[in-house]
Amino acid sequence: MNLRQATTQTAAPRFGRLDADLADVESAIVQSADFILSQQHPDGYWCGELEGDSMLEADYIFLHTLLESGDPGRLKRAFTEMMRYQNEDGSWSLYPQAPGNISLSVKCYSSAKLMGLGADDPRMAKCREWVLAHGGVVECNTFTKMYLCALGQYDYDAVPAIPPEIVLFPNWFYFNIYEISSWSRSILVPLAILYAKKPFKKIPQEQGIDELFVGGRANSILRPRRDRKNTLSWRNFFLVLDRLMHMAEAVHIRPLRKLALKQAEKWMLKRLEMSDGLGAIYPAMLNAIIALRCLGYSEDDPQVIRARDEFEKLGIEEPASAALPEPAFRMQPAVSPVWDTAQAVFALGEAGVPRNDPRMIKAADWMLAKEVRHKGDWAVKVPNTEAGGWYFEFNNEFYPDTDDTAQVLLALNKVDNPRERYQHQVAERAIAWEFAMQCRNGGWGSFDKDNTKMIFQYIPFADHNAMLDPPTVDITGRILEMLANYGYTRADKRVEKAIRFILSAQEPDGSWFGRWGVNYIYGTFLVLRGLDAIGFEHNEPQVQQAAEWIRMVQNPDGGWGETCGSYDDPDTRGVGPSTPSQTAWAMLGLLAAGDDRSDSLAKGVRWLLTRQRADGSWDETTGEGLTRQAIYTGTGFPRVFYLAYEMYRQYFPLLALTGYRRAMERTSS
Repeated sequence: MNLRQATTQTAAPRFGRLDADLADVESAIVQSADFILSQQHPDGYWCGELEGDSMLEADYIFLHTLLESGDPGRLKRAFTEMMRYQNEDGSWSLYPQAPGNISLSVKCYSSAKLMGLGADDPRMAKCREWVLAHGGVVECNTFTKMYLCALGQYDYDAVPAIPPEIVLFPNWFYFNIYEISSWSRSILVPLAILYAKKPFKKIPQEQGIDELFVGGRANSILRPRRDRKNTLSWRNFFLVLDRLMHMAEAVHIRPLRKLALKQAEKWMLKRLEMSDGLGAIYPAMLNAIIALRCLGYSEDDPQVIRARDEFEKLGIEEPASAALPEPAFRMQPAVSPVWDTAQAVFALGEAGVPRNDPRMIKAADWMLAKEVRHKGDWAVKVPNTEAGGWYFEFNNEFYPDTDDTAQVLLALNKVDNPRERYQHQVAERAIAWEFAMQCRNGGWGSFDKDNTKMIFQYIPFADHNAMLDPPTVDITGRILEMLANYGYTRADKRVEKAIRFILSAQEPDGSWFGRWGVNYIYGTFLVLRGLDAIGFEHNEPQVQQAAEWIRMVQNPDGGWGETCGSYDDPDTRGVGPSTPSQTAWAMLGLLAAGDDRSDSLAKGVRWLLTRQRADGSWDETTGEGLTRQAIYTGTGFPRVFYLAYEMYRQYFPLLALTGYRRAMERTSS
């Protein structure tokens, strides 16, 4: 039985509404579900492409240049991909149509020179002019400077110290590595090995970037500047400490260095097991490859071979086409099969795909096989809890996260599995794990509990803006929705504590900040769904104010959109060109607030219906020809790295249209 057969048996009557004929809505739902089902992998999962900025290709070129490795043809194709997205002003941006970013632009310029593009090339001249106008290389972040040091283009003495001795701090110590976010941990441990070993490759002078230093490299102040307005600030304290560490490094006062390197190596090797590379995320995987080579592992060592293989699996080859005259190669920052599968199964279940459909059961079994059964980094703070939950990628046993776990549980609840008892046991373990991970203030972070020590943000190497993993309302809203689906109510004190956390974080205009999706539209829709599911009344002022904010930021064309720029300027929240994913989020938020009759909702429905393609899918791209790329509605690190999830534009509109259909059926009965 296909979806059309399943849904026509219970098709809603036409209500004669002027805004949207339910027959058209029904047809769109069927087409969308059929398209999503056509994308299912034979093994049962879904995995759309995950797209990031040109840093991925630039760092790919850097890695293989430093280690004198890589396929020359693939490197050339990566260079082609990187150059596609240079802006008119010569810079590169973190997301489409954004202002240039200094760190990214310097990386791309450097990588272009490594690939043989001369400084006199017009594209390089424009980039050089832009970089100098924005302060030059010294304005880059620590990660960029560390990579430049390895090629002799910056001074190790001038970058913030990342001493490997940090891995020796006991877990009870205030500054132990488990007090920083899991992703920073997996990036910084191998980077600390790099800092200690200080790899260096001499490159030809013509490939250097001295011309990107304002006034020349010799005249530039390379070290981070102190805060002169507030001399007693934490920033200045850590800068002084940083200088002392550099001084000790210069005179070789590092009695614990050998022990620290051995411990860092052990830590890294342990987490390379049962994973798709260290942390299963691009920067950690790249750093791990270099760290292994710095530690003396040979090119043909099994650890190096496996680390390289997992890294290269992130690559996507794109053949030449009418829109792309030359073949290109691009890297993904990670892969998202667990996340995409859970979202797809949940949306399909809501749309009416039978609970015992073989495709749904196969997807459920695939997710069940990915359950975490080993204790990872999270167990440092939650030691007496049985392992459970799910991660984001194919394999990442040390790093399950609360958000994926909640979404998988929502999906499993849409499937009648012949292994009902086993699925129930898995769900019970996962819910117990979720509750154990609840933070003191009632909310949930993503990978760790109570990862909230704000002092870490002042450490000099913390300029990637992601040192912490505090509780967020978007994850908390999703967990509330999941708990409601498994029978939990406001009578549970843990649920009520989560609600209080959410309400305390509401913005004055009624919206909520979105940490893992762009941005206030994402946060607001997930909060409203969570509150609605758990029984929070629609007529409460917090809910109605949020719904009014959603209606207020609707675009004239009937859709909704918000750019990543709202992380830099909150005054632009809810402002951006309409996209299928964000329009769906806004509609879902309105429906969760009890709004099923407004013109605003009706216009949103029309926007989705009129933009659905013949095959049942939606497009979410911008630009034309060579510069065409996906619009970023996912968030990696706010203000630093953003994402485009290929499947967001598919399963969220399906969920929104299904929610609208259900609301219309309720009002007619």
